[in-house]
Amino acid sequence: MLEEAKKRTLGLQDRMRQAGIGKAVFTDESSIAYLAGFWGYLGIEFGRPSMLVVDAQDAPVVITPLMESEMVAEMTWVEDVRTWEDIGQRSWGRALANALGESPKEIWIERSTIPAIVRNHLDDTYPGVPLKDISPVLGAMRTIKTPFEISVMKEAGQIAGAMMAAAHDSLREGAREYESALAVIEAGSRKAATFLTDKGWDRFVSPMIHNLQILQSGTDASMVHRRASVKAYEKFDPVYFCFCNMAQFKQYKLGFDRMFHIGDVTDQARDVQEAAIEAQQAAIAAMRPGVLAEDVAAAANEVYRTRGYETGYRTGRSIGVAYLEAPELKEGDKTVLQPGMTFAVDGGISVDGVTAGRIGDSVVVTETGIEYITSYPREILLSKG
Repeated sequence: MLEEAKKRTLGLQDRMRQAGIGKAVFTDESSIAYLAGFWGYLGIEFGRPSMLVVDAQDAPVVITPLMESEMVAEMTWVEDVRTWEDIGQRSWGRALANALGESPKEIWIERSTIPAIVRNHLDDTYPGVPLKDISPVLGAMRTIKTPFEISVMKEAGQIAGAMMAAAHDSLREGAREYESALAVIEAGSRKAATFLTDKGWDRFVSPMIHNLQILQSGTDASMVHRRASVKAYEKFDPVYFCFCNMAQFKQYKLGFDRMFHIGDVTDQARDVQEAAIEAQQAAIAAMRPGVLAEDVAAAANEVYRTRGYETGYRTGRSIGVAYLEAPELKEGDKTVLQPGMTFAVDGGISVDGVTAGRIGDSVVVTETGIEYITSYPREILLSKG
C-alpha cells in the first residue's frame, strides 16, 4: 500500500510541475490516505487538523498532532513528519507556515473539503494570497483505479458479501432491526480480519465494521437513510439494507444495497422492487468504455418511465477512497466512461409511507463492459426464517 501511495504522490508532483503548481496543502482524509498512506482517528472533529503539503520539486511534508505522530510515522512512507501541540507555541499554524515557506505567492488547497478552521487560518494569515483549487488535478488521478486499487476493492466486496449474507440470515418475524445490524457488524469484521495480518502497515488497519447501519423496514422502508431501530419485523415487511457508509476496507469505500421481504411479498412491493432491479440492470448493461455517464442514467430513467415510476435518485456515483468521487451517473454529467473507473450503481423507487424498491452494486468498468465488485442475488429476496 505504501509503495502505491508513493507512486501516486510522484505522479501528482509530475502533474503539478506540468501545471505550474508549486505547493499544495491536502486536508481531506481520503486524499491524505491516497497519497501518504495514513489516516488519523481523532482528527478535525476535535480541532486537530492533519495535513499533507506536497511540493512539486521537493519531498512532501506530513503535519500531524504530536499525540498521533508515533502511529502516523509508522503508517506513512513520508519521511518528513512534523508535529504540533494543543498548547504552547508549537501550533499547527506554525508548522504549516514552515512547510509553505515565507511569503507564498499562491496556495493550492482542496477548496470544497478544506476544514473551516484551516481555511480561516489561511485567510487571516495570508491576506491577499490567492487560494487555488488542487482538487481537479488530484481528482483526475483518482478517477481511474489501478489494478492494485481494484484488488483492494474486490476484498472489500467479499467483506460486503459476508455482511449481506448475515443480514439475510438475521431476518425473521419478531426479530428486531438492531439485531440485524449487530449480525452485519460481526460478519463483516470477521471476514475483514481474514485479509489482515498483525505485521507492518497491516497492523494499523482495523477489521471492525462500523458506522450506524442504514436499515428501514415496514412502512418506513420509503424513508431513505433511516438507521436501525428496535422495531420488530412483521410478515410482509420490506427490509432495506444499505452498506454505503459501512462497506469499506483499507479506506476504499463501496456502495451495496439490497431489499428483502419478511415471509412473503405483496403484489405492490414486488412490482416496485422488480422495477428497481430492472432499472439498475439497464444502467449496468449500458456501461462500457466510450459511453457518457449521463447516458447510463438515461437507460435507468427510461425503465422508470416505462414502469410508471419516478425517481429523484442519481443512478450512480464514482467510488474509491472517498464516499463520493467524480464522475456521477446522472443527467448532465458528460464524462466518458473508461476502463478502471469504479461506480456504485443503484436502482431506487420510493412509495412514501408504503414501500420502496432498492438495489445497489459496485462495479468496475472493463475493456468490454463491467465486472461486479459486489455480489448477491439480484431478484426478489425473502427472509429465510
